[in-house]
Amino acid sequence: MVSNLFISARLKEKREELHLKQDQVAQLVGVNRNAISTYENGTREPSLGMMVRLARLYRVSTDYLLGITDNRSVDISGLTDHEAMLICELVEEMTKKNENLFSN
Repeated sequence: MVSNLFISARLKEKREELHLKQDQVAQLVGVNRNAISTYENGTREPSLGMMVRLARLYRVSTDYLLGITDNRSVDISGLTDHEAMLICELVEEMTKKNENLFSN
């Protein structure tokens, strides 16, 4: 089983690398700030769906957040061109959301 403390450390590390506040992350992934706080202090483990949303926001794999790998990127080599395009569009959309947060 993966340690909550490992997950919490990676979540906080990635948020701080992007210079985001907990309330900004909460808004981007659709929860309240308290939920992000509990994930980062290890008192609550994010659901699978939330792990996916956080991984997308932070542009890392869920395996990275879980501590299974230190590789931060996602391998899309097995995807079709259309699927890879959708991933790129998602990254662009999340980048725009982050930029909007910083400009307000």
